[in-house]
Amino acid sequence: MLSLIVPSCNEEASIPLLYNRTTEILLQHKDLITAFEIIFVDDGSNDNTWPTIKSLMQEDERIHGIKFSRNFGKESAIFAGLNKAKGDCAVVMDCDLQHPPELISEMYEQYLQGYQIVRCVKKHRNKEPILRKLCNVLFFCLFDSSDSTRLSIDNASDFQLLDRKVIDYILRFQETSLFFRGISAYVGFKTKDIEFDVPERVAGFSKWSYPSLIQYAFSNMSAFSSKPLQLVTFSGIILLVLAIILTIRTLYVYFMDAAAPGITTVIILLLFIGSMLMFSLGIIGFYVGKIFEEVKHRPRYIIDEEK
Repeated sequence: MLSLIVPSCNEEASIPLLYNRTTEILLQHKDLITAFEIIFVDDGSNDNTWPTIKSLMQEDERIHGIKFSRNFGKESAIFAGLNKAKGDCAVVMDCDLQHPPELISEMYEQYLQGYQIVRCVKKHRNKEPILRKLCNVLFFCLFDSSDSTRLSIDNASDFQLLDRKVIDYILRFQETSLFFRGISAYVGFKTKDIEFDVPERVAGFSKWSYPSLIQYAFSNMSAFSSKPLQLVTFSGIILLVLAIILTIRTLYVYFMDAAAPGITTVIILLLFIGSMLMFSLGIIGFYVGKIFEEVKHRPRYIIDEEK
């Protein structure tokens, strides 16, 4: 049994296209993949995504549908699908067909060869804006500097196949702040990477804006790394060294009876130190907020309807 997990948010136009193309490809490889199920997770859509899923469920008993009570985020949708998956392995893929279903058979072949995690990696990001590319490179550099885990490759995606053993271990994670790519890298196991070209979105538009991507990056970084907190300490050391240098210089000017510098230097130093203090408090406050979220132990998601 192969389980396909498809998070969906306002994807009423993409779902029928994904279903038709995926089932056609899987049936062409029925000698390799003898049985499968498709789990659509409606992450608080406000269009006809859920009615579309229900209509497909009436036509095909291999489809399982989960509807959240509101939008809880893609990561929560992925974990809800993993929790409901009955397969010996599961493939997580996007609904917009930018994760080509044609790769599922190749991923499954690697799984049969003994690989427990098969990751699909983007060859390039040519069609993305330059700013988004730079932000992506910066995020992976910072994330891979974490002491706990490494994604190992900049263009890793959520398009992955996981063995049942891997799924069971991942489902043991209890934190509220979830990052699927980070957790799948953290657990280890035998991993294989497959490169692919990202096709155009078949319908609709991307739900990720720059503010949401920045928030997503900060949330994932704090879930796996304490480097930002160490950055605060490093900045404090630099300021201490600068303070010592300026103190020595001031004493030298005082004892040499040299003319004292203008007030401009003092103002610049005060603004600089004040900015660093506010920035440091912001980072610390962000981590404190994450701790506050975790200690409440609220559910990752709430299911409104399931069929």
